[in-house]
Amino acid sequence: MSMFFSKREAFKEWKARRPFWGATLTILSGLVILWIPIQLYEVAIVPGSILFSGFFLGGLVFLLGVMSYAMPKLSTVFGIITIFAAVLSIMGALGGFLVGTILGIIGGALCIAWKPELAVVETSHHDLNDDHSVENEIASGIMES
Repeated sequence: MSMFFSKREAFKEWKARRPFWGATLTILSGLVILWIPIQLYEVAIVPGSILFSGFFLGGLVFLLGVMSYAMPKLSTVFGIITIFAAVLSIMGALGGFLVGTILGIIGGALCIAWKPELAVVETSHHDLNDDHSVENEIASGIMES
């Protein structure tokens, strides 16, 4: 039973360090946007078809969601690009019947709004009078109490 809780805690810790819900909604949006071009692929195999932009934009939104998991520090940039690509997907893939566009806008906004949680600083009261604690406080910018 303790192994289950350790995996659960490890997942919570991993999830806290990433824009989890924004990236998850972005991946789901990419899959919904890609669904339309995949269904119309056999019908619309003509040169100059706008269907290929649907493949491109749906794949881009999906890839941005995966990259938000891999590189959480760039989630703001990925969120901005996700919103633009999701809105532009209306032209090439009908935006996944607008469901993909709405999910992409919400997922991109969550990626933009995500901020990493600050690490909890554990301090002991007997170290406050020590000169090193003052140096650490100044260097880290965190006030110890």
